[in-house]
Amino acid sequence: MTAQPGAESRTPVVHRLELADGVDPRALLGPADEVLRAVERGFPAVDVHARDRLLTLEGPRGEVELAARLLEELSQISMAAQPLSADAVDRAIAMLRSPAATSPASVMTTNILSARGKTIRPKTVGQKEYVEAIDRNTVTFGIGPAGTGKTYLAMAKAVQALQNKEVSRLLLTRPAVEAGERLGFLPGTLTEKIDPYLRPLYDALHDMLDPDSIPRLMASGVIEVAPLAYMRGRTLNGAFIVLDEAQNTSPEQMKMFLTRLGFGSKMVVTGDVTQVDLPGGTRSGLRVVTEILDGIDDIAFCRLTSADVVRHRLVGDIIDAYARWDKEDR
Repeated sequence: MTAQPGAESRTPVVHRLELADGVDPRALLGPADEVLRAVERGFPAVDVHARDRLLTLEGPRGEVELAARLLEELSQISMAAQPLSADAVDRAIAMLRSPAATSPASVMTTNILSARGKTIRPKTVGQKEYVEAIDRNTVTFGIGPAGTGKTYLAMAKAVQALQNKEVSRLLLTRPAVEAGERLGFLPGTLTEKIDPYLRPLYDALHDMLDPDSIPRLMASGVIEVAPLAYMRGRTLNGAFIVLDEAQNTSPEQMKMFLTRLGFGSKMVVTGDVTQVDLPGGTRSGLRVVTEILDGIDDIAFCRLTSADVVRHRLVGDIIDAYARWDKEDR
């Protein structure tokens, strides 16, 4: 009798995994066995039993081997003192099942910044590649849908560079899309009118720095948060510059911004080309620049996808659904 293709991977096996000395079983399995339950949901064909420091896995060989590797990866993450959750398990399983079969521990233990009692780390393979591109290149474009951490990770890298004295100041900017006639109908001074567009950048800063230090750093010019129009005519030396919501720049604004680059500076440009708020007929500078600068050394384009969304699970599903609808509508 000839064995069917893949039959070996479906052969039932029992695998026993003894936890290493540095692994706390309670931290690995999670509160109320939350992590263990997530592993079982991810591998419904595998029976997982935990007793003291011994884990027993029983099921089809291929699934058992992958589940065992997952638990070994989770053990490494736990030993790095990183709390585990059901969400982290789901992301780790996705990494192991992807064609690249990336090590979840290598992604989830990459520390960017420790601030206000928490550590900021990439949570997906795409996010890790993004922060590595920022390290390697002078200009990095982070392009992807909402919730993929484009701006937050760029801000974390900016604060890290400032703390490590790699740069002497941070410049954080956004285009004020409504900065024409419609903005004039809003109450208040020009600053009060523009502040709502810059609020997400302020919020990220408050996550990463002592809030009491931010006014002082801004007053001294170490940190500047300003509309994109304020960048015109300047040369930015020794700075880490983040342009957010870049899909709402015109090609001319994008060129103006990029040519502000001075010596010892680094730029990160982030945006979502599916959410352009420019008036009809105006091309997005972010879309155009991917064609103009593609292939130039020391400039990187990182494209994040719904797989890199780190908000509620439904956000990724919503993004995919809109992408399908948009494709059919065109």
